[in-house]
Amino acid sequence: MISSVKKISKILNCFTNDEPALGNLEIAEKLGMNPSTVHHLVRTLCEEGMLIQDSRKKYRLGWKLLEWSNHVMYQQDIYSEATPFCEGLIRRYHGIVHIGMFDAGEVRFVLKVKSKSSLPVPTYVGATKPAYCTSTGKVLLAFNPSLIKPTIAKGLLQRAPNTITCVSKLKEELKQIKLQGYAISNNENELGLYGIAAPIRSYTGQTIAALNMVGPISYMDGNNRYEMIKSVVSTAEKISKDIGYISVL
Repeated sequence: MISSVKKISKILNCFTNDEPALGNLEIAEKLGMNPSTVHHLVRTLCEEGMLIQDSRKKYRLGWKLLEWSNHVMYQQDIYSEATPFCEGLIRRYHGIVHIGMFDAGEVRFVLKVKSKSSLPVPTYVGATKPAYCTSTGKVLLAFNPSLIKPTIAKGLLQRAPNTITCVSKLKEELKQIKLQGYAISNNENELGLYGIAAPIRSYTGQTIAALNMVGPISYMDGNNRYEMIKSVVSTAEKISKDIGYISVL
């Protein structure tokens, strides 16, 4: 049973943005598995809605996975409550707004909101980015110190000109982020991108997610940055309040 679960997980992980559709033999070759075994597992996944077969007889990720993803979001009470606030933020600015949650040393985007006039940013719902060099991730680390160790254990690799690769320097910045209540990522994760993030708190006061707004440095750093910071922090506070957080101030 455990072996079958692992095989199913590997099959589902084969599907990426670059390879959204795969045939039975392609999956078998990628995983070094017997084609008949793959066929049996893939057929079961199709029956359960986790995969679908297109007109070319190739397989794609099914709607059941999206349904499960949505269940996770609704359990967190964030998705439905946050979207209107995020839409208000992008109406004021041309950045792209995300909500991210911590996932094994990385940040996984669970919501992305943009307008037609938003400048392009290569992100999507479900994507993961390193926590140590993104504004979203640094907020989650700053307000959840227990997450710092597993993040550092994965390594602090240079990803852009300003990436922090020194453990002590990262920890110092996280202390400052907690004091000021927001984080900045300036050319740290992807070349040319600038992000501002603030914590989203649950009714218990725990920081369970982070809201960020991201865009090209030329726009984000030159368009009244301090007003943007205030707006991101204010929006995150409104989302927190809507999901039950009560400020002690």
